[in-house]
Amino acid sequence: MTSADGATVRPRARDLGVRIGQMQPGRHNAITDVDGVRVGHATIVRGEGRLEVGSGPVRTGVTLVLPPGEGWPRPAFAGCHRLNGNGELTGLEWIRESGLLTSPVAITNTHSVGTVRDALIALERRVRGAEAPRWSLPVVGETWDGVLNDIDGFHVTAAHVDDAWASAASGPVAEGNVGGGTGMICHGFKGGIGTASRVLAEADGGYTVGVLVQANYGRRSRLAVAGVPVGERIGPQEVPLPGSPAPPGAGSIIVVVATDAPLLPHQCTRLAQRPALGIGRCGGAGEPSSGDLVIAFATGNASVDAAAAGDGPAYGVSALRDDRLGPLFWAAIEATEEAIVNALVAAETMTGRDGITAHALPHERLTAVLAAYGRG
Repeated sequence: MTSADGATVRPRARDLGVRIGQMQPGRHNAITDVDGVRVGHATIVRGEGRLEVGSGPVRTGVTLVLPPGEGWPRPAFAGCHRLNGNGELTGLEWIRESGLLTSPVAITNTHSVGTVRDALIALERRVRGAEAPRWSLPVVGETWDGVLNDIDGFHVTAAHVDDAWASAASGPVAEGNVGGGTGMICHGFKGGIGTASRVLAEADGGYTVGVLVQANYGRRSRLAVAGVPVGERIGPQEVPLPGSPAPPGAGSIIVVVATDAPLLPHQCTRLAQRPALGIGRCGGAGEPSSGDLVIAFATGNASVDAAAAGDGPAYGVSALRDDRLGPLFWAAIEATEEAIVNALVAAETMTGRDGITAHALPHERLTAVLAAYGRG
């Protein structure tokens, strides 16, 4: 099976019979279930053997999440949250100040944030032409892939951002060793990109919440899947940890949340806080060396873009009542948890710099452990 951008779609948690939470996923169980949201990847895998800075081996890339819009994404109300701040997600100060997301959300490796940010500014100039603003503060997040990748070689270029933009599509989303997640490690297994969605009951508005993660965090011993201590049962003596100078638990996670509910910026901020609980359900702790950052945007106020473009002096908006936000919160928690598990299930064993190998979470052992706890 392939995603809409032509990439191979790997098995997912539900393909193995793994069910996370109680709410129902959307059609693709992906962030793209929020109407108009698209995802694109550019993946760079090159070279083998001993690390030579500037030459490789290279195991990295870029992932773009595009809010709805013809051409450039329309402005959308947005909010953000920091679980632990040893990381970067550019542009958040303006989102906190204005309550608006006005660019794609890009995710890459730690040392390529500047390149990707600059490339998005140039891309907006080309796409929007005379309509492009005189200044831009793109949103670009990162996690550190230096265990497998020549991260100091600066192999991500503006051309890779353009490739991710060109590949962006709705529908199924490629996961695991793709895009920004190419060289990432999660709970001592190969990690990377994962996504999931939840659809609220009609009585709760029928809204969709979609999540995409770049998962590169966590200790093996703390990994839990559907409440089962999988990391304890599949320890390093069975599936070795990648050789690494990084301390146990080092790493980060970026979470992007999208919803078609009509939320105001402060409500988006409240929604952005909830993926932290999904991370915790999987065994994440927001450790001191971890950068755990979340951005949430809402597409349910279509008139926001018209006012932002200068077609009127005021936003004409609706807003969900605060006492109706509970189901959205649960949706974000469940979708985050499942997105992380999907990243682990989809990821394939990868050998990178200096022969270091990050092993995939073995599917048969995962299902056996879950069955032993009555969750198969």
